[in-house]
Amino acid sequence: MVSVVRIAHTGAPEVMTIEQVPAREPGPGEVWLEQEAIGVNFLDVSQRKGAVPLPLPSGLGLEGAGRVAAIGANVSNVKVGDRVAYATGPIGAYASARLFPAERLVPIPDALTAEEAAAVLFKGITAQYLLKTTYPVGPGTTLVLYGVAGGLGQIMATWAKHLGAFVIGIVSRAESVETAKALGCDAVLVFNAQTLAGDVAEITHGKKADVVYDPIGRVSFEASLDCLRPRGLMVSFGASSGAPTAVELGTLNAKGSLFLTRPSLAAHTTDIAEYRQRADDVLAAVEAGIIKPGIWGRYALADVARAHADLEGGQSRGAIVLKP
Repeated sequence: MVSVVRIAHTGAPEVMTIEQVPAREPGPGEVWLEQEAIGVNFLDVSQRKGAVPLPLPSGLGLEGAGRVAAIGANVSNVKVGDRVAYATGPIGAYASARLFPAERLVPIPDALTAEEAAAVLFKGITAQYLLKTTYPVGPGTTLVLYGVAGGLGQIMATWAKHLGAFVIGIVSRAESVETAKALGCDAVLVFNAQTLAGDVAEITHGKKADVVYDPIGRVSFEASLDCLRPRGLMVSFGASSGAPTAVELGTLNAKGSLFLTRPSLAAHTTDIAEYRQRADDVLAAVEAGIIKPGIWGRYALADVARAHADLEGGQSRGAIVLKP
């Protein structure tokens, strides 16, 4: 039997239950994947709470790693026994085994464990498109990055420094300042909506930032806009404090002809070739030592509610993985 996490309705972590279901035979283009590690991401929390709607009842999870146990017809890119990982879904990663489309699997390099692959792929692809597509970060770029001490923030900070950027890291508490500095941030600020823009202006000698990466949402949005130089780019890609309020177009003009975008991982990975290119870039960056799959917590699949509570409560200082 297979252990699968399900939700019948949205709410607190306790809405997640574990069901025992039979194993299934893979159909055309599918594999049966025995999972060794499952990545936990804040999007999972948002879906569980109902902030990002799902058809219910539903599984959860978009990232995992394991071994191919069986293949269906017309599968040529993997074989039984291969170590593989995936990110971006289809949803249902919170399970000890599952069916999965073969074309969306990527091989795990020999130097990487399944845990490390499950900790880095989803966050790494997010970092990759944000730093290389949403805004082409390079030498001379000044950026503001929230959540530097978290799993995604750690990857983005170190990758941005490798690309040559001047990184202003934003953390939620003073205890995270040293972590952010150790990641290479050129300056670190503890979030204060009233003083943030002034502090960024002082750090940059009045020039402010080329781009702000803000996954926080409602409480930080206005302050983030005020951190930007004329024609700077505001990247709002999360909403851990709630969705930002609507923006008047005139506000963007008044603050210096600013650009605003709300990117999604799905829009950058739906095309299989694009998805694989981004995944390959992430794994190459790991192998080169540019980014590291920092695992903060390992939880049994049965403890999924505690894992969500720790992530949602801001306890984590890196990636969280579930172990089936």
